[in-house]
Amino acid sequence: MPIHSSPADLYRHSLQLLLDKDIPAWVGLWAEDGVLEFPFAPAGWPGRLEGKEAIAAYVRHYPEHIDLHDFPEVRIHQTTDPEGIVVEMRGVGRLVKTGDPFDMRYIAVVTVQHGRITSYRDYWNPLAVQQPGTDFTGSAR
Repeated sequence: MPIHSSPADLYRHSLQLLLDKDIPAWVGLWAEDGVLEFPFAPAGWPGRLEGKEAIAAYVRHYPEHIDLHDFPEVRIHQTTDPEGIVVEMRGVGRLVKTGDPFDMRYIAVVTVQHGRITSYRDYWNPLAVQQPGTDFTGSAR
């Protein structure tokens, strides 16, 4: 993995990996004990994933459900913590199963230490793509 000089550079690289549908490389950006949180997760959905293995299992089939085409809006805000960033972004693409458009706005609060993501709080609306019996990746719950 290339060394990224800042959390913002690492985050931009992570977005490209998602567009490339390279989930193993995206997971490779995480620290072994990284934590991925979904503060707005509805009942029955995971609100917190602890560790790289749990994160990998959760996102493994993402490209089979959401075909991301672009992140046309990405604003990365530096924080007073040099290891932290806040990101406002919009992802667009299509839902693979139905072919329906996918257009989602996100806010992410991300912490990076030693070139790896250690904490990622993903503030998005899972109800926008929720279908009965699926999680945000479209995988069966």
